[in-house]
Amino acid sequence: MTTADLATASITDLTGILVGLSAVFGLLVGSFLNVVVHRVPAGLSVVHPGSSCPGCGHEIAWYDNVPVLSWLILRGRCRGCTEPISMRYPLVEAATGALFAATTWWLLPEHPGLVPWFLWLAAGAVALTLIDIEHLRLPTPILVVMAIGSVPGMVLAGVVSGEWPLLRVALSALLWLFAIGAPWYLTAGRGMGFGDVKLAPILGAALGWLGWDVSIPGLGLAFLTGAVIGVLILLVRARRTPERQPIPFGPFLLGGAALSVVAGVPLSQTYLRLTGLA
Repeated sequence: MTTADLATASITDLTGILVGLSAVFGLLVGSFLNVVVHRVPAGLSVVHPGSSCPGCGHEIAWYDNVPVLSWLILRGRCRGCTEPISMRYPLVEAATGALFAATTWWLLPEHPGLVPWFLWLAAGAVALTLIDIEHLRLPTPILVVMAIGSVPGMVLAGVVSGEWPLLRVALSALLWLFAIGAPWYLTAGRGMGFGDVKLAPILGAALGWLGWDVSIPGLGLAFLTGAVIGVLILLVRARRTPERQPIPFGPFLLGGAALSVVAGVPLSQTYLRLTGLA
């Protein structure tokens, strides 16, 4: 048994503990993402000043800033002015905690080295999804942070697994870039925003590490969910207003990538079996 196999076996034995720690860490990250989602689109610093009440501007003490728990204790109101605080804050924190736990639980048995990298991407995905839905754009600073963080993520994944599929990762990133960038270019940016083009190679690189049977279904799922849900949204909007409004495509890219991590291999195997190629 190799050193990598021994390390993997030891990590697997601690799955429950590591999943729990990931959930707690995700709650804390979710609290920070609330700040990111609010400040980055406005061009504000995410470091200074500290968190404050959106109603009275009163600075929130650390004991009133405990993820989810503080909101419940204060019954969703500011301690100073008793103004309501949106339920979005604890929901983002809880959702991020659940996403971190699920990511760790899914990847840890077979791909322990990928966990930190994919948690990094998951945090960015939460922020980008909320911002794209509200502001219809994917801020470049967040995309840059996701891309930069992917470099040490790749290195750690390679060290833990002993595998370095860098050529496949690069080709997968280029595939995603071409698949998303070509429609953007041909439609002069009317079909989607340039932020989607920037996001594509980041997701392609991550899924490429898992293999073509994850990367390619991820693209298909992104376009499929985007097309189906997009048509439904257009139909609903058509009844309310005749004006054409853009639809955020970022969440579909991210959702397709997430679905492919879970179901990409079974989908690929099913397709190959039905077409007689396997």
